[in-house]
Amino acid sequence: MVSPILTLFYKGSKFTDPIDNKSFRKLLPYGYNKQRKNALSPSTLSLERHRLMWLYLKNETDFFTAKKKVLHMAPEQCFLKRFKKLKNLEYITADLYSPIVDVKADILDLPFESNSFDIIFCNHVLEHIIDDKKAMQELYRVLRPGGFGIFQIPQDLSLAKTYEDFSIITPAERTKHFGQYDHVRVYGKDYFNKLRAVGFKVEEVTYSKMISEKLTTKYGLTKGEILPVCRKN
Repeated sequence: MVSPILTLFYKGSKFTDPIDNKSFRKLLPYGYNKQRKNALSPSTLSLERHRLMWLYLKNETDFFTAKKKVLHMAPEQCFLKRFKKLKNLEYITADLYSPIVDVKADILDLPFESNSFDIIFCNHVLEHIIDDKKAMQELYRVLRPGGFGIFQIPQDLSLAKTYEDFSIITPAERTKHFGQYDHVRVYGKDYFNKLRAVGFKVEEVTYSKMISEKLTTKYGLTKGEILPVCRKN
C-alpha cells in the first residue's frame, strides 16, 4: 500500500515517475542483496523495469486505446489497478499462488485456449521456473498471431550463456549463485534466442537509447536495460 506521507516526504523535482507523473527529490533504494539507489518510486512503488515498460507501452503501442485481450502473469502491484481500470482492455490476471489474481494458473499448463490473447505480460517469472522452455512454449501457444508479449527477466549481459545448475537447491546456495533464494538461473545474452527457439520473433529494445539521457535519469531508468518484445507471426 502506498503511503501518502511517504510521497509527500520525498516530494521534489529531480525524479519523475512516468506512471503517475509525480515528482520527487529522490527515489527509494531497493535490492535483494545489494541496494540500488533511486530505484523504487514512493508513489506507485514501481521499479526501473516497470517504468521502462510503461514508457514503451505509452509511446510505442496502442495498449491504452485499442481493444485488446490481455493476460498478465504474476501482475505487478504498480500496474494491476491501473490496467484493470482501462475500459479498452479485457484484462485477465493469472498466477499459481497469488490470492489477488483472476485465474489460478500454472505457467507450464495454462488453462486457456490457443491463440487467446493479443498481449501477454510475464515479467520476472521465468527465472523461477525450472522448465522455462515449456513455460515459453505455453506463452507462445496462448498468444494470438499478430500479438505481442513482454517477458522481462533479471539478466546479466556479461554472460554469453545462461547460468543454471539444478543441483543447487537450498535457498542460501541459490541466493549465492543466482542472486535470490527462489531463482534457479541467471539469464545471459542467449535469453532472446531461447525465446526465438520456441517461435517468437524477438525485438531487443534498448529503450533508454530511444529517449534522452536527461529523461533516462529523470525517470529513474537503468541505462542499457533491454526490453524483450516478443511477437507471434
